[in-house]
Amino acid sequence: MIDTAVILPYLLACLVFTIVPGPSVSVVIANSLAGGTRAGLLTILGAQLSMLTMVVVVAVGLEAVMGLVAGAFDIIKLIGAAYLVWIGFKMIRSSGQLDISNGTRTSPGRYIWQGALVSWGNPKSLLFLGAFLPQFINPAQSTFTQILILGLIVMVVACVTDGLYAICIGRIRHLLSTARIRMVNRVSGFVLMAGGVWLALQKRA
Repeated sequence: MIDTAVILPYLLACLVFTIVPGPSVSVVIANSLAGGTRAGLLTILGAQLSMLTMVVVVAVGLEAVMGLVAGAFDIIKLIGAAYLVWIGFKMIRSSGQLDISNGTRTSPGRYIWQGALVSWGNPKSLLFLGAFLPQFINPAQSTFTQILILGLIVMVVACVTDGLYAICIGRIRHLLSTARIRMVNRVSGFVLMAGGVWLALQKRA
């Protein structure tokens, strides 16, 4: 069981970790803007599934698993980086016109896949969890169980913070003028493209 004395500082650390926008949040915002709250929440589901696999990897032994699948991480990283650049390019070229039916035409699986791919496209998240979670472990207790619990907690916090982005953007998107949507798309697009280039240039630790 987790030591109750570390719960509050751990929650605060999780909040800092999840509230800062990154590539995953940018994709959530982009999909919420284009397809509404539902699209953003489905994207979050994909990101959560990716984070769950990362937590499991950390729980069973980060160093050993990373050594076995290091090549796969490089491939996933490059695919994720290319996908970020592609999404960013599409957003920059967007006209700013909202297609109200877009959220119903796009399959839920596509949004989930986008969230998962972008999340797994950043192996630094896995390395961060591998360094972050063990700091709150009690050596006298089961390490595997504690990491799973701590991982589920950070997932819940991330789900809440990302969900707020999706809900807020999904609700106000109809109130934004075409010019403002175009500006948001261009800024987000440049951020995503820059993030994709950054990911592609990162070397494995």
